[in-house]
Amino acid sequence: MPSRPWPLRSGAFSFPGKTGEKTIGRTSDEEAEVEPMAEHTEGKLRADIGVFGGSGFYELLGEDAVEVWVDTPYGPPSDVITVGEFEGKRVAFLPRHGRGHQYPPHRIPYRANLWAMRELGVKTVFAPCAAGSLQPHVKPADFVVCDQFVDRTRSRPATFYDGPVTVHVSLADPYCPRLRRLLVAEARRLGITVHDGGTVVVIEGPRFSTRAESKWFSQAGWEFISMTQYPEVVLARELNMCYANVALITDYDVGLADDPSVPPVTHEAVLEVFKANNERVVSLLAAAIRKVDDDPDCGCRKAVSIPGAKWAGGLRSLEG
Repeated sequence: MPSRPWPLRSGAFSFPGKTGEKTIGRTSDEEAEVEPMAEHTEGKLRADIGVFGGSGFYELLGEDAVEVWVDTPYGPPSDVITVGEFEGKRVAFLPRHGRGHQYPPHRIPYRANLWAMRELGVKTVFAPCAAGSLQPHVKPADFVVCDQFVDRTRSRPATFYDGPVTVHVSLADPYCPRLRRLLVAEARRLGITVHDGGTVVVIEGPRFSTRAESKWFSQAGWEFISMTQYPEVVLARELNMCYANVALITDYDVGLADDPSVPPVTHEAVLEVFKANNERVVSLLAAAIRKVDDDPDCGCRKAVSIPGAKWAGGLRSLEG
């Protein structure tokens, strides 16, 4: 695995010298040759589509795939980003928890992850996750393409706009409707049981819910529970990225109130169901990537407008 990014200097690439390892970000003149970022994001290090996924996804990319460290103003992302081509599309994969699953949900560097993707040129993000059902009709091994979230987290930096610029981004419809329609259509074509729409309640983690909490969430009518959708979806909107989630239901959270034979969730049970169904997740995302088109007129692309803000050349702050 490539080393951590070198000491920082704005708007440059560094090439540490190992084959296949590249670092986008800032470096000192003594440590590496400095070249403008924009020149390189037109080539192998550029991506149009980003996926927050790990096991099984890398096999989709061709032999020209490279691992890239992207330095950001918010620290390093969760891991190296693998960039390559899939059926004519430039795609970047980043495991949100890290390849060793070293980041628990509340410690994931969400801002760095989204910023790094955007630095590479990504404008479309697919964000699969494992989730627990809160409703009897949403069963383990089902997929949900959610359209709403409820935030129950507490400690996560959730905006790029900490001042002096203040932005109140609209989140009435937080997930890209264009990507949602595509995911639902492709899931049905593949014979996957998919729920079109649903509300995810995002908890802080890493612990699971109490029975009282789960009952509250269920009675509110929310479909499933996760630990990673917030602030990921918000940050994507702040960066004018199209973002959609597909959740693989792995369990019934603390069980079902009317069925005592359904046990509360365990980490081991989640991993077992996820591993058994990971191939279907990869197949769905591969199908979606094949068919997704770039749409510069999508409302997601116009969520935030700041005079003077730009991405070419290694933007370091949204204030321009």
